[in-house]
Amino acid sequence: MKRMLAMFLSLLLTSVFLTACGGQAGLQDGYYTAQAAEFSHGWKEYITIMVKGGSIVSVEYNAENASGFIKSWDNAYMQTMFHAEGTYPNEYTRYYANQLLERQGKGEIDALAGATSSYGTFQILAQAVLEQARQGDSSIMIVDTSH
Repeated sequence: MKRMLAMFLSLLLTSVFLTACGGQAGLQDGYYTAQAAEFSHGWKEYITIMVKGGSIVSVEYNAENASGFIKSWDNAYMQTMFHAEGTYPNEYTRYYANQLLERQGKGEIDALAGATSSYGTFQILAQAVLEQARQGDSSIMIVDTSH
């Protein structure tokens, strides 16, 4: 009985929170991009989402260097990071993007061990891109991701 009451209160609080914050209601169809304002360790991270029918239908999360080369394509970087951290850009970018897609921007996204810096940046960019989608602003949003 206590467990049912706790679950009910949790759902009620979540409902109140989402209502107060506007939830994800009102995502406007289109493509939206939020990009870090500055390069970090030679890379500038970004998120692009596509919204259709008010739902997120695709998410791309990655980073590019000054010449436009995509981080998850950098095999040398992948090898170095994998041996040092146990993960690599092609893995964690997909992991974070899939969580945003599956949860539709609702709820917490789990951090992946070895990619916690990118996790922080992802959280900031995700909030920015979701706000763009609520407003229907398809310009590229430049975001201060220093954390």
